[in-house]
Amino acid sequence: MSDLALARSRTWATVDLDAVAHNVGAIRARLPVGTTVMAVVKADAYGHGAVEVSHAAIDAGADSLGVATADEAVELRSAGVRAPVLILGPIPDALIRQVIEADCAFTIADESFVPALRRDVAAGARVHLKVDTGMTRLGVATDAVASVAQAIDPTRVTVEGVFTHLACADDPDPTMTRRQLEAFEAAVRAVRARWPHARRHAAASAAALGIADAALDMVRIGIALYGVAPAPHLTDPPLRAVMTMSSRVARVRRVGRGTPVSYGATYRVPQDTTIVTVPVGYADGYPRALSGVGRMLIAGRQAPIAGRVCMDYTMLDAGDAQVRDDEVVTVFGGELPAAAVAETAGTIAYELFCRVGRRVPRLYLRGGQPVALRVAAVSSAQPLGAAAAATTEAPSRRFR
Repeated sequence: MSDLALARSRTWATVDLDAVAHNVGAIRARLPVGTTVMAVVKADAYGHGAVEVSHAAIDAGADSLGVATADEAVELRSAGVRAPVLILGPIPDALIRQVIEADCAFTIADESFVPALRRDVAAGARVHLKVDTGMTRLGVATDAVASVAQAIDPTRVTVEGVFTHLACADDPDPTMTRRQLEAFEAAVRAVRARWPHARRHAAASAAALGIADAALDMVRIGIALYGVAPAPHLTDPPLRAVMTMSSRVARVRRVGRGTPVSYGATYRVPQDTTIVTVPVGYADGYPRALSGVGRMLIAGRQAPIAGRVCMDYTMLDAGDAQVRDDEVVTVFGGELPAAAVAETAGTIAYELFCRVGRRVPRLYLRGGQPVALRVAAVSSAQPLGAAAAATTEAPSRRFR
């Protein structure tokens, strides 16, 4: 069986790299001249594949990349990604040197981290100072910003940027966001008194699309990069969905009225019908919360989920539809947008994407044609040490 056929033999996710490029371009076209774009590829690019998405975003005009952890930054460098990378979250003191040697910038997320920058190991560090203006998650307190900026030794460390995170930018009421931006402006003045060239960034996807004066020097594009509007009122510019999750019918069975389906027999068919077993379940990232309320697209119609979602399988009530063995099923995407599926599950598209399991192959397309395939490697546990750095993912295989 070919790699391509193997990827499509059970359940797979298709990632449209042209859609990534479209979204970068559409967002960049809305920004003021001089505002740069950071493509946020943390959490394996929200489940889409950090390396492939990073290349596509940079090729399309993104200026830099954002990740959450040192491991994510090093993964990009190990895969040959050379664009500027900022680690948006705190890093352990022990990883400072590794991050510097990987030519990545990192974040000062708390006043207590400053003493670590005085050590020899921090020489050459490039940092961004994060300010807590109301998210109450990470960041230097606003009343401590000036002292932190003054405490950083310019002969060892360069403060490249200062940023904050807006807690309510997706809310049509801008009151909270305006309050945060005002607090951030004061913090920027304190930082720039010491570091006049520090770049300002506050806007993630929602603020980048909805609050023009929040663009500042850079915007950080996360969910919009993957083709999902960050809020129902933020649908301009039109974005293109990047991921479609698909599966293939494992069994088709005609059953009579009253037949129980799945665990707990919570669903009994109301009339003679066709039950289709689809090999996708919560181990693949499909939410169990969709039991009895979700739908999948099969044979040209949306078929409801019959009973509970299982670890590896989900059953559909296909009614009188003529369903073939091995027929392709759309789990989400296309007529079943990820945001709508997530809402039915009581969550958000961010989580739906991030939950797509490691065992689900990612098939990458350009121009509608497969260009790469990422599959999980089969590996056994290894002792901690050098082997701990080994990836659990097989490298992407490129189609020629």
